[in-house]
Amino acid sequence: MAKDTWTLGELLDWTAKHLAEQGVEFPRLDAEVLLAHAVGCKRIELYTRHGEIAAPEYRQRYRELIGQRLEGCPVAYLVGRKEFFSLELEVSPAVLIPRPDSEHVVMECLRLAEKQPAPTVLDLGVGSGNLSIAIAHRHQGARVTAVDVSPEALAVARRNAEKHGVASRLEFLAGDLCAPVAGRQFDFIVSNPPYIPHGDIAGLALGVRDYEPHRALDGGPDGFAVFDRLVREAITHLNPGGWLLVEIGAPQEQAARRKLSEHGGYELANTIFDYSGHPRVLAARRR
Repeated sequence: MAKDTWTLGELLDWTAKHLAEQGVEFPRLDAEVLLAHAVGCKRIELYTRHGEIAAPEYRQRYRELIGQRLEGCPVAYLVGRKEFFSLELEVSPAVLIPRPDSEHVVMECLRLAEKQPAPTVLDLGVGSGNLSIAIAHRHQGARVTAVDVSPEALAVARRNAEKHGVASRLEFLAGDLCAPVAGRQFDFIVSNPPYIPHGDIAGLALGVRDYEPHRALDGGPDGFAVFDRLVREAITHLNPGGWLLVEIGAPQEQAARRKLSEHGGYELANTIFDYSGHPRVLAARRR
């Protein structure tokens, strides 16, 4: 990039090619998102401004962002946001970046709650608030209690709830799993708990391993450390007939189903598969 004058289009094309050469998974998308962020516009606007000369401050900011991306930092952290269930959410290294496959937890909850005028929902490990906020945003009668051990994560979730106009129907509590809701029961408990076996953390993609919070990833020696506690604790916090909806790692399906069945207090529904056809969400009803 030795030339003195660059248009936005030239910057975009050069950078996308460079990222591809460096093995970045989505080079064009990353180049577009980061350039739009550096310029302060929407991605689509880059194409109406294709021939515009890039101001020096845009180029400098873009160069810094691309450098961080090549070091492995996820794009969502660089721009401070991620879309989930058509909602733009603030994200930071304090929270796990929402994945599209987690939308299946939301969709199943909404399907089961469709005929309930005011379902109560407990979200354990709320993170950015993606599950809680998506459910409350789509179901106008839902009231959600969101729990997380991280005060920083709860602060992000609160801001996201306020941004999307659902804060009045969300309650945020700091604590470990069900401890903050002693004596209370809910129609639904949803969770995307840590489920990566501890020994597998080192082999994760660089952006996940080095940037996302390990507390939200590490499921202990076998990946079930939090899941097992969740199954034990959730049953006493579900109304009779209430549902536990929990995200799992694809290889865990059979073992996770067996654990729920052996508990005795749950009636298992069919496994829900993600957009790639992998087992992703277990649904179990309190008997």
